[in-house]
Amino acid sequence: MLNITIDEIQNDPAKYLRQVEAGESFVIIQADKAIAELRPVTSTAKQLRPFGLCAGEFTVPDDFDAPLPEDIISGFEGQ
Repeated sequence: MLNITIDEIQNDPAKYLRQVEAGESFVIIQADKAIAELRPVTSTAKQLRPFGLCAGEFTVPDDFDAPLPEDIISGFEGQ
């Protein structure tokens, strides 16, 4: 990683952006202190999960969306 100053970036920002695009990383220095890092963005694309990943692992009962019994509802409502 190369060290560069803010003044160097301000003089030719496109030069450093081209270098970052090519894969280089920089530490930005101000008053002999590292204040930031300029580096390429890594790919954050996640691989899609395959359709039917858990096929056959479980079955959904026919009454899965039926109303809850009154005693369970009253427990949720604090009664």
